[in-house]
Amino acid sequence: CLGDCQLHAACGIQKCTTDFVSFTSRLNAALEDFDLEFCKALRAYSACTYRNSKVCRGNLVYHSAVLGIGDLMTQRNCTKDGPTSSTNPEMTHDPCSYRSHTEAGEHQGGEKTPPPTYLFCGLFGDPHLRTFKDHFQTCKVEGAWPLIDNNYLSVQVTNVPVVPGSSATATNKITIIFKSYQDCTDQKVYQAVTDDLPAAFVDGTTSGGDGSTRSLHIVERVSGKYVEMHARHIGTTVYVRQLGHYLTLAIRMPQELAMAYEESQDLQLCVNGCPSGERIDRSGHLPLPVVGKLPAQGAAARPRSLYTLETATTKCHEKMLVKDIYFHSCVFDLLTTGDANFTAAAHSALQDVEALHPRKEHWHIFPRSQGGAVGRDSKFCVGLGLVCLILVAFL
Repeated sequence: CLGDCQLHAACGIQKCTTDFVSFTSRLNAALEDFDLEFCKALRAYSACTYRNSKVCRGNLVYHSAVLGIGDLMTQRNCTKDGPTSSTNPEMTHDPCSYRSHTEAGEHQGGEKTPPPTYLFCGLFGDPHLRTFKDHFQTCKVEGAWPLIDNNYLSVQVTNVPVVPGSSATATNKITIIFKSYQDCTDQKVYQAVTDDLPAAFVDGTTSGGDGSTRSLHIVERVSGKYVEMHARHIGTTVYVRQLGHYLTLAIRMPQELAMAYEESQDLQLCVNGCPSGERIDRSGHLPLPVVGKLPAQGAAARPRSLYTLETATTKCHEKMLVKDIYFHSCVFDLLTTGDANFTAAAHSALQDVEALHPRKEHWHIFPRSQGGAVGRDSKFCVGLGLVCLILVAFL
């Protein structure tokens, strides 16, 4: 029995089964990707049994496992070919999962590589832009402008004037293009306009890739008001909301992919911010003007807001307790437009930061001023006029 005993001792079916049980025990049957992940685990289990087929040919447990895998794959409608779950570096990683790709890279050469760096960009309100570098700007950018334009993703926004007599604009259209990527997904285009926030791509589908990969998909959180797009193959998440008559956008993307673009694609608001000529908060040094002396021309051209500085501050403080840049943006938007929906926009923008921004210590940004005037280091409220300067002095 010496030969048979050595043969059985070398059979690795127990390790295959243990890995399968360990992986599937972490899955949540209530999640929408349960079947996808379970099939990946079955394919990994099957691959493990195949690698042990010779040494396990006389093992009854092995043959029972092979039959059981076949039955489960039939019950779950799993394809034999496709990505597999990875429980150790020898297993095949999922080519349509950015996280799987980066984890596989950690095992090369036996050395761990640093985890990928993620970047955040957001646009909301009149409009206020938070760039990948965590710079906060308020811009005009009327018309169509590219937020992102790299080798993997393009995002374009269209902004329209909010109130007569003000250079402030807000977003009423967003177009997102997920570019085709290997065998993971064909090109998918998403488009939202005011009062039409679909839960599907332009072609009517809700996902990219075939049934076994589903590397890109849309999730509708609030009908007609809030959708999420999850692109596993590029490790990217996008939130699009409608609040009032205007749209907001938030995105998290790996740095190495966000910075993969050609020189001709350098006009990206998320990467380089707004051009200086489009900035409302111009860099420079402005002394505070005398309170109460509004230019006659400006007063005639701009309709009076329903909010005073005190009531706008109170309204925004109901939603945001921390007086960071999102709070200041809320107050400015209320004073500019009189539209209370901008309070919800600023609050949701901060919630999106907390959900997507990778570094908690950078969630809050605070405006800075020097000696009763807005200084060169200020990232907000520079050149916005009397109302905004009074706001800084008051707050």
